[in-house]
Amino acid sequence: MIVMLSGFHIKTPKIFGDFLAATIALFLSLFIWAQIDSLDFSAAFFRDRVDTWFYFLPIIWIVLLVDTYDLGKAGKFKSTLKGVIIALAIAVAIYLIVYFLVPPMSLPRVGVAIFIIITAMLTLVWRLIFIRMFKAASQQNRVLIIGAGKAGTELIREINKTDPKPFNLIGLIDDDPLKLNTRIEGIPVLGDHKTMESITERLGVSDFILAITHELNPGMLHTILDAQEAGLQLTTMQDAYEGITGRVPIDLLQPDWVIRSFLDRKPNSGFYRIFKRLLDLFLAGLGLIGLAVVFPVIALGLLIEGNIPIIFKQERLGRGGKPYTIYKFPTMRKHNSDDDAALVTAEKDPRITKFGKLLRKTHLDELPQVINVLKGEMSFVGPRPERSELVQVFQSEVPFYRTRMLVKPGITGWAQIHQGYAETVEETSLKLEYDLYYISHATIWMDITILLRTVGSVLGLKGR
Repeated sequence: MIVMLSGFHIKTPKIFGDFLAATIALFLSLFIWAQIDSLDFSAAFFRDRVDTWFYFLPIIWIVLLVDTYDLGKAGKFKSTLKGVIIALAIAVAIYLIVYFLVPPMSLPRVGVAIFIIITAMLTLVWRLIFIRMFKAASQQNRVLIIGAGKAGTELIREINKTDPKPFNLIGLIDDDPLKLNTRIEGIPVLGDHKTMESITERLGVSDFILAITHELNPGMLHTILDAQEAGLQLTTMQDAYEGITGRVPIDLLQPDWVIRSFLDRKPNSGFYRIFKRLLDLFLAGLGLIGLAVVFPVIALGLLIEGNIPIIFKQERLGRGGKPYTIYKFPTMRKHNSDDDAALVTAEKDPRITKFGKLLRKTHLDELPQVINVLKGEMSFVGPRPERSELVQVFQSEVPFYRTRMLVKPGITGWAQIHQGYAETVEETSLKLEYDLYYISHATIWMDITILLRTVGSVLGLKGR
């Protein structure tokens, strides 16, 4: 099926291959290390010279690569190369810091250096193989879109933005005679439901995407059912759109979408909710330790710039629209309280101080929010919390905006790692699509992925 080319089904073999490459690199580095030091590559070498932490290097490498597991980068060698180079640079930086800080002979410097070099090379080789496999697999899915209206057009636009294509789009089917033999975003309208069977056989179609939002006429319905009975796969436009973009198409949803989507499955419930809370408490505990360590340095920097008080407090709306007080390190100069235009932080905002810019780059300004997590007002992963003034504006202009309050707001989230800050209504709508996708598809693995990619964002100084 088409959806088999997205999400978990792409990440799983990719991660497995990366881990296998890193594991091979681990043992090759151990072997070369033993040869350089003229040691027997035997059980005694592993017992006496190799510390337990050394075997965790493949996992650390996967963490550094986590940003490359984005579906949009799955089949792009340029993005893959950039991701591996960034991971390599961070690994080398960490290695050099440790190299100069610890006493000589206190860690296997040669072994670690060799591992970094070999694992980067093997990862690139595996990724080249994976990209070829990805492209070959995507071309095997020959797809027809049923419906050349607004939904079909929007889906084609998203498909055209992806490179390589997630599948081989052959054309469209529509019963409107005015659309026959025309092109929608460069894709031909090949026929209607009466000719769909012959088109399917002639062009070797394997999948259909249903992109009709209104009620199907009996002829089209019977043709689709016949195709399914013949073994062809049918995917809805919404599922295909979500699989390609990692977003929910809010402009194409019916008004009762929220009720239908969450009638049988409430967000943040059951075992997932328990695990998520335990994970939040564990990470918040670590965050408190980190806060205690960096607080004196950050407080000094804020005092030098005259940014007082040290902890910035502001009312935000949480789950169910319940207000709470959020805690952050201040990063902006004070402005007039009646300056409503200053509610949204813009890129290169002149109010951001020099030290505040550093805090934003490293995301350290968010660290006091671990207090909100401990209090149960926030989670580590969830939609970004907003002020009530902005919520009132956006919910009047953006469909389904208030739906994001079905779950606790988060320090990081699916929308944050994909888009970052939103300055306009259009950007807010796009960000909401990511938030709704997270609410609809949240899993333990998805939360862990978001957290790992946030770590990569922090290490890469991608904050703003």
